[in-house]
Amino acid sequence: MSKKIITIAAIAMVSIANAQAYKGKGDIKAQVGLNVQDHGTGINTSVDFGIGENMSYGFVASYLLSVDKIGDVKPDFEDRADFKVRFNANLGSVFKLDKAMDIYPGLNLGTRNFGAHLGFRYFFTEGFGVYTEAGIPLAKYDSNVQGFEEYNNQFVFQIGASFNL
Repeated sequence: MSKKIITIAAIAMVSIANAQAYKGKGDIKAQVGLNVQDHGTGINTSVDFGIGENMSYGFVASYLLSVDKIGDVKPDFEDRADFKVRFNANLGSVFKLDKAMDIYPGLNLGTRNFGAHLGFRYFFTEGFGVYTEAGIPLAKYDSNVQGFEEYNNQFVFQIGASFNL
């Protein structure tokens, strides 16, 4: 009986929530999530600032917590960490998605490469949602990437929580 009540309450809260995934100029989103890639997993944090009806810019920091050794050598901090600035095109309204959803392709410039990403956010309430994002390098700073240089310089997948600030 209590499971039915909880399920009904959850459905009612989601259906009456007036959550909005992207509000335009002045909107601020923060995200924290799991970062998954070859040779390691870690944590990813980002913040995006709305600068127009369908545009935002932001900052990303990621750190690999669990990484493969190369030989018997462990990667240093600089091998595990990556920092980026990014630009997003927030297209939820363009595709006429529900206001609780946003899809955002974009470009980023980081300490390892120039890349692209594609993300999706869904907000359950005004302040809390989930996101997923995938990114790839378009141009690596070193054309002959070897060893630890491969970390944070490849396809990456992220999933986590998104917050309205």
